[in-house]
Amino acid sequence: MKKTKEQISFNMKQVRNKDSKIELALRKELWSRGLRYQKNVTNIFGKPDLVFKGQKVAVFCDSEFWHGYNWNERKNDFKSRQDFWIPKIERNMERDKEVTAELQKQGWTVLRFWGKEIKKNVKECADIIEKTVRTDK
Repeated sequence: MKKTKEQISFNMKQVRNKDSKIELALRKELWSRGLRYQKNVTNIFGKPDLVFKGQKVAVFCDSEFWHGYNWNERKNDFKSRQDFWIPKIERNMERDKEVTAELQKQGWTVLRFWGKEIKKNVKECADIIEKTVRTDK
């Protein structure tokens, strides 16, 4: 069934850029381990989803759609408005690289997790974060 422009617009407006399910799951796991973080810090370049300021660790929870997971295959899935969606997602991917590079240049450790990684094994993702945060630099 083909969706109307109004339905598509409504669906896109429902997409959360913070407090997404993947972010909430990861935060809950980290909090249960006694790890304290700041979320969606606007004064740090790229506005990381989670920040451990003292250890200079920035964590991003990247959804597959918006951040171009498996992009070479997935970009062919767009049946309409390819002239809009393909450059938009590719710019997001480019921005992710720029953000990572800039934060690393500033001395940050940047951790990025795909949403499906978090959904499949949140404990393993939290293990990586915990090990990084608790390791002295």
